[in-house]
Amino acid sequence: MRSVIPVALALLTVLTSSGCATDTDPDGAHAAPDGFPITLDNCGEQVTVARPPSRAVGYYQHSAELLLALGLQDSMVGTAYPDNPPLPRYAEAYENIPQISAQDASFEQLLAVAPDFVYGGYKSTFDETAGRSRQAFADAGIATYLNPEYCATAPIVMDDVYREVETIARVFGVSERAGELIDDMRAGVSAAADRVADVQPLKVFVYDSGEATAFTAGGQGIGNQVIELAGGTNIFADIDETFADVSWEQVLDRNPDAIVIYDYFGTPSVEAKKQFLRSRPDLAGVTAIREDRFAVLTLQDAVLGVRAPYAVEALAAQLHPTLHP
Repeated sequence: MRSVIPVALALLTVLTSSGCATDTDPDGAHAAPDGFPITLDNCGEQVTVARPPSRAVGYYQHSAELLLALGLQDSMVGTAYPDNPPLPRYAEAYENIPQISAQDASFEQLLAVAPDFVYGGYKSTFDETAGRSRQAFADAGIATYLNPEYCATAPIVMDDVYREVETIARVFGVSERAGELIDDMRAGVSAAADRVADVQPLKVFVYDSGEATAFTAGGQGIGNQVIELAGGTNIFADIDETFADVSWEQVLDRNPDAIVIYDYFGTPSVEAKKQFLRSRPDLAGVTAIREDRFAVLTLQDAVLGVRAPYAVEALAAQLHPTLHP
């Protein structure tokens, strides 16, 4: 009974705070502001937001960081499942927001912070088998939004990042903040891409994780375009998935010039991943292994979020160091 009472109180708070003007509000003091309510078509769901969220949860780090990039920390009540340390520019704000869970949060844990909006970074945010279906949140009066990378029917590109910034800014009623952020992102991407425009692209293999097989980046996710803009070619761009398992024989056959390691919590360290790849006899003939040419990105650099545009410069400097001071 003790565990049920806080959840029930949190749910009551959500339900009572999500309404618009009613008969008990004859002067419309709590009426929706201009531009609201808004309705979005998000991954096959119709999402209606009656007013700018004031108790949002960023579930997975790239969702939380996009909210912070728009200056929305005062509208956040929690984060869940970080993949990497926060970007230095957002670190103080990020660390001042309660972490609901270091890994997946239960539906009850989320309800306990009385959110009015849950922004999911990966499809697993709304895992029905774990009790976190979007319908369950809707039934509790909580709006949900899923990062569109996980329902896309075409490869994700930088324009999708900019569009996501605009969408989230609109949801929170701060559309005016989107332009400056997008301009900064565009400038960084353009400068990095121009610097490597005349280079011979390096063949790049992304190593996320795996031993029996290699978990790598396909052509569907934003990571593929980060590689292209940084002066590389993803050797598994022909796979119509954001991530996919491939065989080591395929890696050997496609013979990458460089290996990009994705670094994040929950997997071995970067050095451990390098050592594993170097230790495989079947990869000894691969150019990247023979020349010991590695680069590193955080996992968050390679998903639809605020890090991807800035990752172009970071990766270009590693793939083509002679072109960078």
